[in-house]
Amino acid sequence: MIQVKYVTKRYGNTLANNDVNLEAGDGEITVLLGANGAGKSTLIKCICGLLRFEGSIIIDGYDNHSLEAKRQLGYIPELPAMYPMLTVEEHLQFIARAYRLKDWEEYGKELMTRFELTDKKEKLGQELSKGMQQKVSICCALLPRPKAVIFDEPFVGLDPHAIRELKQLIISLRDSRSSVIISTHMIETMEEAWDTTYIMKNGSIIESRKRKDLDSKSSLESIYFAITEGSDATGDNSKN
Repeated sequence: MIQVKYVTKRYGNTLANNDVNLEAGDGEITVLLGANGAGKSTLIKCICGLLRFEGSIIIDGYDNHSLEAKRQLGYIPELPAMYPMLTVEEHLQFIARAYRLKDWEEYGKELMTRFELTDKKEKLGQELSKGMQQKVSICCALLPRPKAVIFDEPFVGLDPHAIRELKQLIISLRDSRSSVIISTHMIETMEEAWDTTYIMKNGSIIESRKRKDLDSKSSLESIYFAITEGSDATGDNSKN
């Protein structure tokens, strides 16, 4: 489980996150929604230990800055960071050595096959398109089989096949009892698979909803616009 308690982050005089509380349970897909500048990416970077902040973040029972927590966390950033002179295959080898993984090769091949990277395994990082880099980033993050996985705008730049595969993979992570947080503005991509949503505005969580508590007419999109714009929560915005 990922637990965020009273997290505040400032950039000088700018309040990026304001007293944020959030929980992503084991075996749950948690979707973080909000407009650009709402504070989603800042919160994710805080959870991943990339930024200093006030408050507390716990991952699988450990403080998020601890080595134990980092071993349990997989992070796929919005902008993939590749080593320009390593091949696709060497990126996976690097992760396997860094995490001291054993018998990882079959799973690595499975991930590369799933994201159509097998014929690109000898390509250098600098030779890949942004979409291909994103696929490699996903494979590297999932190779250690983390218990908590965070995606920041994961569908941007992916082709339709990769989007379908990633959605299926996210569901399989939930089925394996991983905690999954997805920050996205592409609401339609998560309509079929989400358990909890948190909606951010101006650095704060303004509302949260659990899918199990809603009626069948309530879509993720209708919930978002009902809260942010005051439209009807069932998605019927017609006027009498």
